Amino acid sequence: MSRNVTFLALSSSFRSLETSLHSSVTQLPSGTSNPRWLTLPLASPSTTLLENSSYKLKTQKLSNKIFSNIRPDAFQLVGHPFGKKLFGDHSLIFMFGEDHKSVRRQVAPNFTRQPLSAYSSLQQIVILRHLRQWEECFSSGSRPVSMRQLIRELNLETSQTVFVGPYLNEEVKNTIRTDYNVFNPGTMALPIDLPGFTFGEARRAVSRLVNTMAVCVVKSKAKMAAGENPTCLVDFWTHSIIGENPPPPHSKDEEISCVLVDFLFASQDASTSSLLWAVVLLESEPEVLRRVREEVARVWSPESNELITADQLAEMKYTRAVAREVLRYRPPASMVPHVAVCDFRLTESYTIPKGTIVFPSLFDASFQGFTEPDRFDPDRFNETRQEDQVFKRNFLTFGIGSHQCVGQRYSMNHLVLFIAMFSSMFDFKRVRSDGCDEIVHCPTMSPKDGCTVFLSSRVVTSP
Repeated sequence: MSRNVTFLALSSSFRSLETSLHSSVTQLPSGTSNPRWLTLPLASPSTTLLENSSYKLKTQKLSNKIFSNIRPDAFQLVGHPFGKKLFGDHSLIFMFGEDHKSVRRQVAPNFTRQPLSAYSSLQQIVILRHLRQWEECFSSGSRPVSMRQLIRELNLETSQTVFVGPYLNEEVKNTIRTDYNVFNPGTMALPIDLPGFTFGEARRAVSRLVNTMAVCVVKSKAKMAAGENPTCLVDFWTHSIIGENPPPPHSKDEEISCVLVDFLFASQDASTSSLLWAVVLLESEPEVLRRVREEVARVWSPESNELITADQLAEMKYTRAVAREVLRYRPPASMVPHVAVCDFRLTESYTIPKGTIVFPSLFDASFQGFTEPDRFDPDRFNETRQEDQVFKRNFLTFGIGSHQCVGQRYSMNHLVLFIAMFSSMFDFKRVRSDGCDEIVHCPTMSPKDGCTVFLSSRVVTSP
């Protein structure tokens, strides 16, 4: 779950910007010598909409420079051209300076060892429940199924359960699902805030989601004040602040609920992308799949009626390398839009003008520096090669610096657990068609066909 990835559920305006950036490279600014650095200001409807010049930075060095200078006198995240209106004033996405530091200090402890262990059990219960449903519905292998919607539903329930699970009944879960499905298209719509228009309906859906989460926060605070043990993310959060007097900044019910909605958005769309690409890449790399299955089988079996323990998860080093390579090879989002707050000297020969929209490219950075970067190669992250350390400034999926993803360990665990369980429980064969592997944004990066596969069960029973 990534602060950066949250910002990257890009609007259709930003996606058309990206398309134009790739297709309309012209004369570079005076004094700029390397055409790989950036593509030029656009003359397109998107430029008119954003009322600013726009640049895409294609080298990891320049992308890192932007990420390292997110501050009031340099760059701020844009995330979405009308995002603050959509997400609200208390959204972590649009916090900077001391406000951001204050919330991050409250949030960070919720992604340490003890909470992550509790989340892992909840994640596995939800993953296994969905995998069993897939077994019942699709494992005969008689008809193909598009994985995107299945994985999307799995992720939405996982997020609900981990974040606020004890405080939701089925009716509220369905309400969240409905509101989320209304809200999501609003990230790709023009900002017409009227009834019947996608953006307006999305903004009202966000308000309802915030109100729903605020009720959960109230219940959690009461439960923690009564001395009960935390069982989900909001419990760990409220448990850490319940005794403070005065309460820390940004810890009112609505303020916490807004951040929970940010988390819901980030974990939902980013994880859907990652899990989809994991299936695509495992199916296309039989040797990688074989090694994953062998490693998992040494420590866990779906027929054991047991969940994967923290120690067993730690033993799955190759599976974790596969997960990391999935994120490198197909990061959930391709770019992170920022705006220059003032003139910023990007290089010795070029200054970014104030108000310019800048797009550091996670995707391009992922294919620079690494050994044979166009090859899907999980072994690059083994203890011998350690390319995650050698080229760590090229691996930007979770961001860098003070604004890097606070939930990256949670996100990584989710991907590893899914890979381990899915590959152990299913054989799967991709239905290939023209352009099926083309990248589309909906809103994060996905294969064009939604990853259509035939599924067949590999096990008799599962826990």
